[in-house]
Amino acid sequence: MRNVMLLVLALFAANLVFSQESFTENPLDAKFITEDYERFWKAFDEMDNSSENPFEDYLKNASEGFSPLVGYFDPKTLFQTVQERKEDYLKSRNILDSLSGKEIEIKNAYSEMKDWYPAAKFPPVYFVVGMFTSGGTITDKGLLIGSEKLENLNGLTGLVSHELIHYQQRIEGKDNLLKQSILEGSADFIGEMISGKHINLIPFNYGNENKEELCKEFVKVMKKKNYKDWLYETSGKDNRPNDLGYWIGYKITEAYFKKQTDKKQAINDILNIKYPMAFLKKSGYLEKYMKD
Repeated sequence: MRNVMLLVLALFAANLVFSQESFTENPLDAKFITEDYERFWKAFDEMDNSSENPFEDYLKNASEGFSPLVGYFDPKTLFQTVQERKEDYLKSRNILDSLSGKEIEIKNAYSEMKDWYPAAKFPPVYFVVGMFTSGGTITDKGLLIGSEKLENLNGLTGLVSHELIHYQQRIEGKDNLLKQSILEGSADFIGEMISGKHINLIPFNYGNENKEELCKEFVKVMKKKNYKDWLYETSGKDNRPNDLGYWIGYKITEAYFKKQTDKKQAINDILNIKYPMAFLKKSGYLEKYMKD
């Protein structure tokens, strides 16, 4: 269920048709909204003293940013999950106490984004509580952070930056492993540029250590729609971590960026890819393996 939910959220974000929201173009005016987080903990406190499911109201009264995804949550399942993982949820209860300090750091990353990509818009960041299925995703209403998955706020700037890039992306082409890997990996690449934070070190380190074998495998499966062993879940056929697609998408994007003279135009190109296969070929990253 966890991997299915992650894939649903990822595809939802990747295929989003954005409405023309009038979000701010000034990175310093970006909003951080915690009402869903606060309502969750109110429902949590009522859980043992109520004859009804308090999480029904939590979902029913979801914020504008959270509401597009509420249909993916069942109140009974959420209630059961909270009961079963009560201690895990409690670890994040006060996680947003120091959010104001992080807002400054995030807005600095946003300012970097504005410099690299003047057309950038900065939607609200909504802090919600789910079922440990996703640390972050997007809707046409804003960026969503699954606060129950945060152990601290150390990685928040990198995570929000990654989701901000997803919001700017207009990547077209056939839905397959290549497109999805570039979509995720390029968000990591630009997100790291603007924040100085890398959020996927485990697959990144594994990918670098096993580059030859992985590149040979990837070119054989990249045109397929099966993401297993590369994105969101693994089959257990070896010791690879989840999300190696982030790594190879990052490396493809990095190779493309390094080859371009006009770096700002390169960022524009990366955010607005029309043909992922053509982008891959221009990067030159897998040329050796594709010939083989």
